[in-house]
Amino acid sequence: MPAPNLRKLSDELGLYAQLKREYGASGVEGVLRDTARAMKRDLRRLRALRADPRRARAEPNDLAAIRTLRPAGPRRLWARLDRERYLDRLEGAFLARCAGCTLGAPVEAWPIEKMANLARETGGDFPPTDYWTRVPEPYALRYKVGLREGYTRGRMKGVPVDDDIVYTLLGLLVAEEYGPRFTVAQNGRAWLKHLPLACTAEHVALENLKRGVPALRAGEKDNPYCEWIGADIRSDPWGYMAPGWPEFAADMAWRDAFLSHRRNGLYGALYFSAAIAAAFAVEDPLDALRIGLTEIPRNSALSKTVRWALRMAPDIRDYKAARAAVDERFKGYSVAHTLNNACLTIWGVAIGGRDVTRVIGETVAMGLDNDCTAATAGSIVGAVVGRRGVPAHWTRPFRNTVHAYFKTHKRFRINDVLRRFARQAERVHDLDRP
Repeated sequence: MPAPNLRKLSDELGLYAQLKREYGASGVEGVLRDTARAMKRDLRRLRALRADPRRARAEPNDLAAIRTLRPAGPRRLWARLDRERYLDRLEGAFLARCAGCTLGAPVEAWPIEKMANLARETGGDFPPTDYWTRVPEPYALRYKVGLREGYTRGRMKGVPVDDDIVYTLLGLLVAEEYGPRFTVAQNGRAWLKHLPLACTAEHVALENLKRGVPALRAGEKDNPYCEWIGADIRSDPWGYMAPGWPEFAADMAWRDAFLSHRRNGLYGALYFSAAIAAAFAVEDPLDALRIGLTEIPRNSALSKTVRWALRMAPDIRDYKAARAAVDERFKGYSVAHTLNNACLTIWGVAIGGRDVTRVIGETVAMGLDNDCTAATAGSIVGAVVGRRGVPAHWTRPFRNTVHAYFKTHKRFRINDVLRRFARQAERVHDLDRP
């Protein structure tokens, strides 16, 4: 039996309440109070429902338990940091991530048809092969600081502000302030220091921290978003700082993600951090995606989903096929869930291979949380192909600048960010040296 459409019921309830007020009916407020009481009661009932214990055992939150359920994996691909190779691939990863995010940001979560229509209206390709030349509401602000027109070709003055890029930079700040063995509690202190705002699971965790909830509990209190994509969009800095060492990238990712996510929300962060770390050491981006699987529980929903996506990849030839397959398998899931978006990220990489333009263009065209998925796909392929593999038309508008909305920092220089990531990568690779 299909689940009831609660959103439709809620909308109709509000509409009829207003209509009856307009008609002068008495008793409207009493009905609404009764409805609110019933909803609160049922919310308590839902929260009290016991999860399937077998599934819970297959999907632990504790890092030590996660590691006992991993399949065999390489754990570490580089015994030492190859600095020259790393610097080139780091620049490719960071620039392709910024390009994918910036391309997707103005059309985040748009239906495919709406994006295709914008491309037709503006004379651009679809899937896009360059930044949009025009977007609706050009003077509206994103994250309270960046005009939407600043994400378009010809009006871009640096990498525009976006939470995906802000979290990449935040990971760098955390490692600089507390070292690569930072704790969940130290990560929480960094959030309070630097973040003025957040969304979904991150918003819940940040507000919990402000109220004094300990960092180890901030992600589980009043958080229905704990399996959404927020933790995996924070994966990149851990891969950048542990190149060729997927196990330690996943270790750092866990200490970040546990602040706001649980179970498959956690695993999304571990998976993509490990994949990005592996991408520095392989020549085929699909190899990186396979290695990422070795850092998450083999019987988790995410592991099963990723294996399915990799099996399906040869038959997913374009953005339309990708979106149709995800919509069929994940009916009712949020556009910002970890599972459906992980598939689109994987298929964007599979379709585009080592071609950065095709990877991020196809991934954006798939929709859902497409600034996030294109950014992650960009990181993976960028780390494989290096700086020269990222076409100049994506990077020229960046002007060596990244904009942010931190309380403490508003602007970064790209060359300085890369230098600082390299310093942290050296610290990580020195951890096991006498």
